[in-house]
Amino acid sequence: MISFNPKYFTVAIILFIIEVLIAVYLNDSFIRPYVGDFLVVILIYCFVKTFWRASVKTVALCVLVFSYVVEVLQYFKFVKLLGLQNSRLANVILGNTFVWNDIVAYTSGLFLVVCIERVSATKGARNGAIEK
Repeated sequence: MISFNPKYFTVAIILFIIEVLIAVYLNDSFIRPYVGDFLVVILIYCFVKTFWRASVKTVALCVLVFSYVVEVLQYFKFVKLLGLQNSRLANVILGNTFVWNDIVAYTSGLFLVVCIERVSATKGARNGAIEK
């Protein structure tokens, strides 16, 4: 079902700003490659949840499959196949190097999301039971 969730939208905007700051100002060997990939799946998850009311598992799985597909496309040099190898934007968004550590970062990011969502749902259920 399509709806608008301001909570997820706010988190998505904050994560987007963090991702832009990482992309523009950091060129290190840890935060940009690992933390950036960890956060990007959380960003995508929050963006999807902003507009699509679906279960945590459904959205997390869709985002995970999407991120894996993008990573596999990097293995096949998709940016080059599209003729966009000289586009900085295409290289930043789609990437151009397959790395197994990215798969681990994506999986870890969504694992954290599922854990946070589960804790949040448990607290919400407890608080609802207390209020009634």
